[in-house]
Amino acid sequence: MAEELPTYCRICEPLCGMVATVEDGKLVQLRPDRDHPVSKGFACPKGIAFTEVVNDPDRVTHPLKRQPDGTFERVSWDDAMRDIKARMLRIHSEHGADAIGWYWGNPGAFSASHTLWVAAFMLGLRSPHLYTAGSQDVNNRFVASEFLYGNPTTAPVPDLHRADLVVIVGANPLVSHGSVLTAPRIKEELHGVVDRGGRVVVVDPRRTETARAFAWQPIRPDGDVFMLLSLLHVLFEDGLADDAAIAAQARGAEQLRELARPFTPESTAERTGIAPDTLRELARALATTERAAMYGRIGTSLGRSGTLTTMLLDAVNLVAGNLDREGGSMFGTLGTPFERTALQLIKALVPVGHDRGPRSRIGGFPAVLASRPAAIMAKEMTTPGKGQLRALFVSAGNPVLSCPNGDELEDALDTLDLQVAIDFYVNETHAHADYVLPATTMYERQDFPIPFQTLSLTPFRQGTDAVIPPVGEAREEWEVIDELASALWRRTPMFFGAELVRRTGMLTPRRAMDAVVRLAEGGDLFGLRRGGLTFARLLRDLPHGQVIAPHLRAGALRTVNLHGDRKVRLDAPQFASEIARLAERPGDDPAFPLRLIGMRELRSENSWMHNAPLLLRGGRKHLARMHPDDAAAVGAAEGDRIRVTSKHGEIELAVTLTDDLVPGVIAIPHGWGHKGRGGWRKANTADAGSGGANVNRLMSSDPADVEPVAGMANLTGVPVRAEVVAPAAQAPEREAATLGA
Repeated sequence: MAEELPTYCRICEPLCGMVATVEDGKLVQLRPDRDHPVSKGFACPKGIAFTEVVNDPDRVTHPLKRQPDGTFERVSWDDAMRDIKARMLRIHSEHGADAIGWYWGNPGAFSASHTLWVAAFMLGLRSPHLYTAGSQDVNNRFVASEFLYGNPTTAPVPDLHRADLVVIVGANPLVSHGSVLTAPRIKEELHGVVDRGGRVVVVDPRRTETARAFAWQPIRPDGDVFMLLSLLHVLFEDGLADDAAIAAQARGAEQLRELARPFTPESTAERTGIAPDTLRELARALATTERAAMYGRIGTSLGRSGTLTTMLLDAVNLVAGNLDREGGSMFGTLGTPFERTALQLIKALVPVGHDRGPRSRIGGFPAVLASRPAAIMAKEMTTPGKGQLRALFVSAGNPVLSCPNGDELEDALDTLDLQVAIDFYVNETHAHADYVLPATTMYERQDFPIPFQTLSLTPFRQGTDAVIPPVGEAREEWEVIDELASALWRRTPMFFGAELVRRTGMLTPRRAMDAVVRLAEGGDLFGLRRGGLTFARLLRDLPHGQVIAPHLRAGALRTVNLHGDRKVRLDAPQFASEIARLAERPGDDPAFPLRLIGMRELRSENSWMHNAPLLLRGGRKHLARMHPDDAAAVGAAEGDRIRVTSKHGEIELAVTLTDDLVPGVIAIPHGWGHKGRGGWRKANTADAGSGGANVNRLMSSDPADVEPVAGMANLTGVPVRAEVVAPAAQAPEREAATLGA
């Protein structure tokens, strides 16, 4: 008999409500939850198609061991774990804890148990080799927040509910549905701004889906930092700065004013491609519109100055009087008792901050939330000496396709003494693993979205139970980590105490999630607040979730700011040092006349959803986008196969022509490059464009090319050239060519 069970999607940050139809313990359908009080019946194609991932015949559902010929054979959990633990212990004994590392990818952030247990394992092990997808995505946000607010775990979000002007820089929320921002119906929210008589302006080198729906302001790739400095120049020099807000919220405004003074709109026009009058009008609008917010994301993070750009975004909001106010850029809190004190205690106990502890062996990079830049991971494997990485665990990730210079990483993986994957596909990275251990999907575990509680426009609580039992022999990552830690408890002091607690059954993800629910706003405070929330009550009585408050509240900055005077540091020394570093940027190179940018696709999620038939229908292919003028300059026509070359590598793929780009820009979606390594049969077929091309082969993993402050990979604005390799046998239909746009 079929059951319909409310739950929520954990592919990306909107966390949309879903209803799972289950028959005989099998997931047969997913549909949007119309009774969800925030997403209200919305879900994207990826969420609906996830049934095909759960039931994919290519999914790993039993432990696999790699054979000498590179194939995989099924083994038992006992045999796999016995060998893994023995080899891990041998590496630990011979080379120390700093020979063992872990990489976890973006999906891991959407599992509370995965995030907490990987962090605890690596902190307990005291190894410097923790790597995440954050250095290809969001670590600069954490570092910018550390400098500005003394708190790397806070971030402002635009109050779309009440804003009259929203300026979006380097983000495409109609496709991404928000990043470092939880707003399931974000398209509706943005149209609401316009319906109120306001404006939405999208600053991007590409006329994205969001820019098509609103107002597009073109910009040259990686020109955001110059635009923001010019906005600050105009705000300060034209008397538009909100002096009252600056005095109340910040210190160091005069130093920032001096730093911005040389960056007139006229002086930066060549770098930005924005007319000076246009930029001055934008600055005036941000300062004079009563409720305005500027929001930037992935496109602002992956340039040569991602941390500075993020700091400047917040600085523009503050100087214009739009930080921590209704309709502006606001902060969420958990609403726990003594929250600021609790945040200070966590910061004191856990190395969550920037530049605390030793720097990385390769490149001398500081830790960001205890993690190192994934760009240096391959060199950490191949460079001899103390601390050489010899064993790597990879969970929910595919760094061969997400890190710069994936070829280098593939070669380095084969030098390891042990590689173990915990995932549900044999992907391009896991094809090199000694073992691939089957992980549960999101619908096979209990969950509560701890990392996203302070990023929601509508403060909201929702928990979920597993809607189906684990498929095959799949296990949750935390269970595997518990067993690994138990093998090391006699050697590692932190694991000794954890082992004692683990054996009592007191330390489980459910207990951790329940504690957060109980202590947060709306919680029962462990019985002190009658009728308050518990995790059990969310599952039992509120399966669609509960809204805690209709809006974010102004004044939260004083809670989340951990500096002693609770003032935003506009005089953080990194402003000066990073602005000085702008002078080192190379000029244009005639040998590489185009600038490469990435892009998201509605029917893709990084590298791991290219095997679902629903997302591949219509002859969808991996395509480069070029402006017709640039294509004509190299003799390229619609559907031709082109070679794209940078100083670091080259790839080949088909091209489609569009005037939705600034001339001189080429856009290529990331996450493709499935070339027969691994078990992705659909992704590796001709129907999927032969797996596409790994665009990150064009990117540099040289430490000199990694952003020094947060260790971010430079993945946008990369100089490239294009040439025709082969003409199209026949021009693809326009619909097929643009399905992924």
